[in-house]
Amino acid sequence: MKFIKLTAISAAVLASTAALAAEPVVVVDGNDAVVYEAEPVAMGYEAQQPDAYAYNADAGIVSNTAGAVVGGTKTFFQTAINPASVSAEVGTLGYGANVAWAMNEKTELQAGWAGGDSADLFGGDFDADDINYDVDADFSNPYVGVQYRPAANWFTMGAGVIIPDNDIDVRANANDSNYRIDDVDYDADEVGTLEGNLEHRNKLAPYATIGFRPNITNNWGVFGELGAAYMGKTDATVRAVNGTDTDTGASAAAAAEQELEDKDYLEWFPIVKIGATYRF
Repeated sequence: MKFIKLTAISAAVLASTAALAAEPVVVVDGNDAVVYEAEPVAMGYEAQQPDAYAYNADAGIVSNTAGAVVGGTKTFFQTAINPASVSAEVGTLGYGANVAWAMNEKTELQAGWAGGDSADLFGGDFDADDINYDVDADFSNPYVGVQYRPAANWFTMGAGVIIPDNDIDVRANANDSNYRIDDVDYDADEVGTLEGNLEHRNKLAPYATIGFRPNITNNWGVFGELGAAYMGKTDATVRAVNGTDTDTGASAAAAAEQELEDKDYLEWFPIVKIGATYRF
């Protein structure tokens, strides 16, 4: 009889122990309610405090702020060093690359850079009223933005900001031994060569694009984008060099500056790019 009682008691203890192992332990300390996991130790079970912070709903405070900060920083660091994809690109902003981090199945954050001499992509010259200018450019366009797939397929919409640092040098071409500026003819020999540079006023240029990003394999894909960035109004600096008449050269340079600023060359900067993407 005693043996049966001992056996029943042992079974009850084992059953209650298994239940403790399967269920978390809720510990109430003042206004805080924290869930702990029960883990076996030599003589019983010990509640192990989770890594997550505890939140006091009544007081509206985080009890373990250090844990929250460390945990959030760790998550951010792990995300930053594990991007969703890397891409190489070429287009009107120049040659470059970008890195993307996936927020969800539709949204990616991007950071990239594009630059170099891309003036030939615009034909290498442009007209401002009656004067044709040759262009030599050295672009540097870091950017950050978001790529969004509204239908979770290959169609994308992008938006962000560019931090432009673009050098645009121009040189005027005389027409029939004259520069005709604002309906006034200036003798090319007296003026010499009109050369200068253009600078956009915006230090931050917002942009928007639409595009496509189909996958070719599980890892590789291609993309193309069309859009524009608002670079702002243009400031021009023009000088006359190697002329025979300083006054005539100065007048022609001042008139050319005004025409170039009125032209607002690339105020709305077209964005056209293609590239390849590798997804991790």
